Amino acid sequence: MIQNKIRILLADDHTIVREGLINILKAVPGFDIIGEASNGREAVRMADELRPDIILMDIAMPELNGVEATRQIMKTNPEIKIIILSMHSNERFISEVFSMKASGYLLKDSSGSEIIKAIRAVLNGKTYMSPAVSRKLVDEYISLKDGKPRTEDLYDKLTNREREVFQMIAEGKSTREIATILCVSISTIKTHRTNITDKLKMDNISQLIRFAIDLGIVDL
Repeated sequence: MIQNKIRILLADDHTIVREGLINILKAVPGFDIIGEASNGREAVRMADELRPDIILMDIAMPELNGVEATRQIMKTNPEIKIIILSMHSNERFISEVFSMKASGYLLKDSSGSEIIKAIRAVLNGKTYMSPAVSRKLVDEYISLKDGKPRTEDLYDKLTNREREVFQMIAEGKSTREIATILCVSISTIKTHRTNITDKLKMDNISQLIRFAIDLGIVDL
């Protein structure tokens, strides 16, 4: 009896990371790398076109980060298993991706064997987290019980579209460039910019960039 291969899509903006993952996964019998996406928008499009079994998804990708890409993919293709593979252990994003029904969250210092273990676990219907990620969730729970306010909570006030615009502003894209990418008018983007700065209580680009870096959705 011929067993179907596990179809895997890689989404990471760093070529060297994708190549490393390919070298790890192609050695595993039954694993098939069917595509590579270098940003979140490509990941959403390729998920819809290729319908992989598993997506290994980075968070800090240009134009559309891995969290928002996960949100869009799970809305249209909820059967796809998504494992976040990121250098960031921001507890806000950990909680958010699991609320979207992501299947796993690994840190990029994970070994190849742990990545393989995670893929096999989620294929069996389990949720997989790096030990450090589990600790972060415990810390967050304790913080919430203590009633400590978090700066990251401001980000929760943004709509999904405002989050997309916020990320591209932090990446240095102009209002016109953002309007072109999102296929909307310049005045619409200007309105989004105003709403974003009001909700985040920030009045300059430097603050927005710093905040995006701290959140882990934009790299230095």
